[in-house]
Amino acid sequence: MNLSLFLFLIGILGFILNRKNLLLLIISIEIMLLAVTLLIIISSFNFDDNIGQTFAIYIITIAGAESVIGLSILVAYYRLRGSISLRT
Repeated sequence: MNLSLFLFLIGILGFILNRKNLLLLIISIEIMLLAVTLLIIISSFNFDDNIGQTFAIYIITIAGAESVIGLSILVAYYRLRGSISLRT
């Protein structure tokens, strides 16, 4: 559980400290989602519950779809601005 908390804190710090780069923001969000998924899987194994493992698979699927949508928005933003930096 400490690893999950550590990964979540890394994701929050990455999100707060890298507010200028869209790609790093997307990566930070993915790290936070995977930390929550890891916590759900660990809790599922501790309580001997298969529903938590199924829920973790759903979270991983939604995280993959979110990253695809985020990267497509990133490509469209790059085509408009010529850079992925959020500086104006």
